[in-house]
Amino acid sequence: MKTKILTAAAVLAAASVASAFTWSGAAGEYFVNTGLDNGTETAGYWYDYADGPGGQSAVTWPVAKGNDYSTDALDPIIDECQGVCGTFTLVQGTNTYDPFVGIGFNVAGTEEPTGGEATPADASAWGGVCITYTVDVKASLEMGLGDTKDSELGYDVPFVSLPKSASANEVCTAWSGFKQAGWGKGKITGDAAAAILAALKFKIQGKDGTSGSFNIMAVSSMNDVGIKNVAAASAVKATLSGRTLSFAGIKSVATAEVMNLQGQVIVKGAVSSSASLDLSSVDAGVYLVRVAGKSVDFSQKIVIK
Repeated sequence: MKTKILTAAAVLAAASVASAFTWSGAAGEYFVNTGLDNGTETAGYWYDYADGPGGQSAVTWPVAKGNDYSTDALDPIIDECQGVCGTFTLVQGTNTYDPFVGIGFNVAGTEEPTGGEATPADASAWGGVCITYTVDVKASLEMGLGDTKDSELGYDVPFVSLPKSASANEVCTAWSGFKQAGWGKGKITGDAAAAILAALKFKIQGKDGTSGSFNIMAVSSMNDVGIKNVAAASAVKATLSGRTLSFAGIKSVATAEVMNLQGQVIVKGAVSSSASLDLSSVDAGVYLVRVAGKSVDFSQKIVIK
């Protein structure tokens, strides 16, 4: 799903510390800046999957998927929900196991820019993962290790259970807290899996006929930065009015950088909820805004006309 915005994301990822990341749907972020892209510029984009071909489970989206570059892009859903949200119906069909649907993102990307198997990366430095969500039934957060390794394990990959919640619920789990169910044909610990992590997957699996709704609102690494900032980032937003970039939800002074698609910092300055950036000298185009400080760490796309 290579796009112009994805190129900017890759540049930012290369400059970021791979031991920390945050993603917030409320900030209008279309990709998870994992900092571990493999060079194909395909890491971090949300995708959905289900139990086909025997199963008939599906997610119904509040608006149509797709953007100018891909019919499968979840960008419109993120704009609509301030997260990745939808309703689901689990239908077992001819499968012999419980039906499921899922939403995930690749940590390093796929083998080729056009697709292929998700490649592994060492995410040990993240320490674990925090996720903020709502869901009508019990769900899980799984560690995908790539098609080959998942198959070797009999798809008994390490996971953590996520209780159902009607309001925003944040669950933070260290890698050591991810465990296999035990029914598979191979063994691996959560810490070992983190060193070869290919994807993170929000999975809903249950009995035939189960239905409900969900919203994935924020995801972050479980280190000091991630734990402190995931909630704060979800409340932060950058707003462009003409050539003035203002900010909301920043509790203390932070540093903002406006980057072009080549990764060059065009404008940089101190900002807060009462201090803005003057972009009057910036050419029209697509840019990436990165804001970092004591209580916030987020990125957002802007379009200057």
